[in-house]
Amino acid sequence: MKKIVFILCCLFSFKTIAQDLQISHLRCEYRLNPLGVQTNTPNLSWQIQSSQRNVLQSAYQILVADSPEALAKNQGNVWNSGKILSDNSIQVKYEGKYLLATKTYFWKVKIWDNHQHTTAWSKVNSWQMGLLSKADWKGANWITYEKLADTLVNTLPTDGKKDKVQGNNILPIFRKSFKTSKTVKKATMFIAGLGHFEMSLNGKKVGDHFLDAGWTKYDKQAQYVTFDLTKQIQKGDNVVGVMLGNGFYYIPPVKERYRKLKVTFGYPKMICRLALEYSDGSKATILSDNSWKMSPSPITFSSIYGGENYNANLEQKGWDTPTFNDQSWKPAMIVDGDIELVAQTQDPIKVFDNFSAKSINKLTYGNWVYDLGQNASGIIQLKVKGKMGDTVRVIPAELLKADGSTNQKASGSPYYFEYILKGDGIETWQPRFSYYGFRYLEVKGAVPQGEENSLNKATLLDLKGLHIRNAAETAGDFSSSNELFNKTKELIDWGIKSNMVSVFTDCPHREKLGWLEELHLMGSSVRYNYQAQNLFKKGIQDMKYSQTAEGLIPEIAPEYVKFEWGGDMFRDSPEWGSSGIIVPWYLYEWYGEKRELEESYPMMKRYVDYMITKGKNNILSQGLGDWYDLGPKPPGVSQLTPMGVTGTAIFYYDLTIMEKIANILGKKEDAKQFKTLSSEVKNAFNKTFFNPETKQYATGSQTANAMAVYMKLVEPEYKEVVIENLIQEIKGRNNSLTAGDIGYRYVLRVLEDAGRSDVIFDMNNRSDVPGYGYQLAKGATALTESWQALPTVSNNHFMLGHLMEWFYGGVLGIKQPEHSQAFKQIEIKPQVVGDLTFAKGYYDSPFGKIQSEWKKNANTFELEVSIPVNTSAKIYLPSKANDSIKELIANKNIKPLKVENGKSIVAIGSGNYHFMVEN
Repeated sequence: MKKIVFILCCLFSFKTIAQDLQISHLRCEYRLNPLGVQTNTPNLSWQIQSSQRNVLQSAYQILVADSPEALAKNQGNVWNSGKILSDNSIQVKYEGKYLLATKTYFWKVKIWDNHQHTTAWSKVNSWQMGLLSKADWKGANWITYEKLADTLVNTLPTDGKKDKVQGNNILPIFRKSFKTSKTVKKATMFIAGLGHFEMSLNGKKVGDHFLDAGWTKYDKQAQYVTFDLTKQIQKGDNVVGVMLGNGFYYIPPVKERYRKLKVTFGYPKMICRLALEYSDGSKATILSDNSWKMSPSPITFSSIYGGENYNANLEQKGWDTPTFNDQSWKPAMIVDGDIELVAQTQDPIKVFDNFSAKSINKLTYGNWVYDLGQNASGIIQLKVKGKMGDTVRVIPAELLKADGSTNQKASGSPYYFEYILKGDGIETWQPRFSYYGFRYLEVKGAVPQGEENSLNKATLLDLKGLHIRNAAETAGDFSSSNELFNKTKELIDWGIKSNMVSVFTDCPHREKLGWLEELHLMGSSVRYNYQAQNLFKKGIQDMKYSQTAEGLIPEIAPEYVKFEWGGDMFRDSPEWGSSGIIVPWYLYEWYGEKRELEESYPMMKRYVDYMITKGKNNILSQGLGDWYDLGPKPPGVSQLTPMGVTGTAIFYYDLTIMEKIANILGKKEDAKQFKTLSSEVKNAFNKTFFNPETKQYATGSQTANAMAVYMKLVEPEYKEVVIENLIQEIKGRNNSLTAGDIGYRYVLRVLEDAGRSDVIFDMNNRSDVPGYGYQLAKGATALTESWQALPTVSNNHFMLGHLMEWFYGGVLGIKQPEHSQAFKQIEIKPQVVGDLTFAKGYYDSPFGKIQSEWKKNANTFELEVSIPVNTSAKIYLPSKANDSIKELIANKNIKPLKVENGKSIVAIGSGNYHFMVEN
C-alpha cells in the first residue's frame, strides 16, 4: 500500500511569526511607482509575505497623501480608507479626493491577518498623475517639419490600391533652450511623437526606451510618454532635443524598399509639456510651439517595413546641448492634431539580449554573412572605421539561400540598414526607428577586422544583433527532465518575445500587424511567462478604436489596412474579432480585472449585434477558419474543418461569456437575452454539424471535435464519446497533430481536462512529424509560422505556441478552478505522463509566487509546492482510496477531501509544503 507523507517545512514561535508578516510588491495599475497614471480611480494592490501557514488577510488600511512628510506622520490627507474588513489585496479601487493632473501621490498600506497579527506600515510607494484632459496640455501645440496635404492622408488604405504620395520624407530634429534659475524640486516631461520619438536632455538620451510611444489607431488616438527629468535638469541653461521617426504613422512610398502597406496618417510630428516645480513652490511650463527650432536629421530614410539609412556626415555635433548655435535652424511649424492623447501604460520596448556572431563566412561576390545563432526581433549595432563616404549596408534575414547569402523572400524584401561613415575614427551606430526579425546579417561595403581588405573598404570592428521587445517583467519559468520540452519552451518563448512590442504582432518582419486571434488563443501562454497585463489592456483599446460603425472588430488592431484578397476573408473572422469579448474576460479571470469588463461592455455588445447580422440560421461561415491547419495543400485557409465550425463555436463561446459578464455587471435583461441566443446557436450548431450516428462533428477533424467539447456545445450524454473520437483520430494518425491556429489550443485543453495528457505527450514528444520537435530538427530557433517550418513563410511567428500553456497548467499543474479570479483559489494538479521524471517551475500570480516541483522514481513521487499568502489551494496527489496522508512532524492523519481518477485531493492554505508518495 502507498503511503503519502506530508512534510512540515518549518515551525516558528508565535513572536517570530508575528514579526514575519510583511507587505511587499505594492502596485498602482499593475506598475511600480508609475508615471502618467491616466485614471482618477487607480487600482492598488499588494502582496503579503509570511513563513507561517494558512495566512489570510482579514482587513486592510490604505493611506494616501500629497507629500512624503504627511505620510510619515500617518496622515492620509488625500485618502484614509480606515480599517476595511476585507481579504481583498488586489484591484482595490482608490476612493479618496479628486486627483490632480501631473501631481504625485504617496501611499502605504497595512493589513491584519486571520491569526490576529498586524503588519507594520509598508514601504512608501507613489504614483504620478498624467494629463487627463486636453486642457491639461496647457495649450501645447503639435509641431512638425513639413505638413502632408490633407488630400494625401490615407489612414486606412486598401491593399493593392495605387499610392497617393511618392518619395521620401525629411525626418526632423527639434531643440528647445530654456533656463532654470531656481532649484528644481520636480521636472516631468509629457511627450508624444508620431510615429516615434527619441528625446535627449543636454546631449544625453532620456531613458532606455526604443520606439516610443506605442503605435495606435493614429486618426483617433495616440500615446504620450512620461519621463521624470528632475535629476537631469541643470541650473542655468538646458536644451531638450527630440528626433522623430516614421513608424506606422507614415510609411514612405519608396520603390526600392519593402512595404507591406501604404498607410499615411501624416508626416511625423510631436507635442510636449515639461512641467517644472521649484523648491520655493513656484511652477513653470515649457510647451511645444513655434519657438522650438528644427532641422533635418542624419536619418535619411526610415520605414517600419523597409529599414533605416543614416548619414553620419549630416550630424550636427552638439545639436541638443546648450552651447550649440542654432541660428541657421528654422522655427517649428504648428499643425493640427485633434486626436485623443493617453498615457503609454504598457511597458516600453527596450533592448535586451545582444548576440555576437557564432560564425562569419565570405560570399563569392565579396559580402560577409554573420550567423548570430538566434532568430529574434531586433536591430543591429555596428562599430566601424573607414573613410568619409564609405557606405556599409547590413541586410538582415531569418534564412539563407543556397549560396549562403541572406534570404528575405518570406520576410519582406528589400529591407536593410545603411550607414555612411564620416571618417572620424571609430564610429558606432544602431538604428532608432525600425526593426526586423533575423538570425543572419549580410554585410556589404565593409570587411571584418583581420580579414584581407585589398579594396580598402571600411573595417568592421564589431557587429551585433540587439534583441528588442516589450519590457514586461518575467512571470514564470518551466523546466523538466524532457530536453525536447525544454527546447520547445525556449522555441515558443522566442516567438512570444519577438512579437511582444507595443502590440502583439504576428511576426517581426513581413507584417508586424496585430492579428487578434493570437490575443485570446496565446494569451494564457503569455501570461504564465510575462506580466503583460497592461499590454493586453492596450490591445483592448486598439480594438475599441478599430471597431467599425457597424460593430465589426476587424482581424487586425490597430487596423492599418483593408486586405481585399478573398473579399472580407482577412477582415471579418469571428475567431479573430472575438478577442474583443474573450480578452477582457480572461483579464477578469487572471487578474480580477472587473473595470475592463465595465469599460469594454459597449464594444462587446456591439460586436455581438454585428455577428447576429452575419449569421445564416445562426451559423457564421465567414473568415479564415482553422488557419494553417495541416492538410494536403500548402497551409492557409482551413482545409480539414469546414467553414462555419470554428466561427460558430467561437460565437457560442462569446455568448456564454457575455451572459456571465452581464450578470457580473448587474445587467440581468441582457444576460437573459444572451442565454436565449446562445441556446439557439447551440441548437443550430448541433443540427448543422453533429452526426448522431458517428458522434462526430463535421468532418471529425481534431479541431471540430475539440472545439465542440471545449465550448460545451456537445450534449452531456455525448461528451465522452466525442472526446474518445478525438483521441482515436489522433492515434489513427500515429499520434500526430493536424489542428491549426484556431483549433490546436482547444485540442490541448480538452485532452488535459479529460485527464489525457498522455496523448498530448505522445503528440509532442517527437521530431519526425510536423510540430515543435520537427521545427527544432529543421534548425528553427524561434516558433515558426507553419507546423512544417516551411522556408516559404515566416520563421519567427507567434500563433502556434499553445503547448506553453500545458507546460504550466498541465505538467506543473498550476491552474485555478473555474469560479476563481486571479488565482485566489489554486489547483496544483501535475500531469505525470510519458517518460517525465521531474518538472519544476513557478507562476507569479497577483497574490504572489506559486511554485510546483515534482520528481518521481521507481518507488516514490514527491511534490513540493508554495502557495501565496491570502490564497488557498487543492493539491491532487496520485494515490488510492485507502492510502493514508500524514503530517510527519505532528504525526496527524489528514483525510483527503475525496479521491477521484486515481488522485487524492488535499485542501491546504498558504505556505510551503512537501508531499511524498511511497510505494
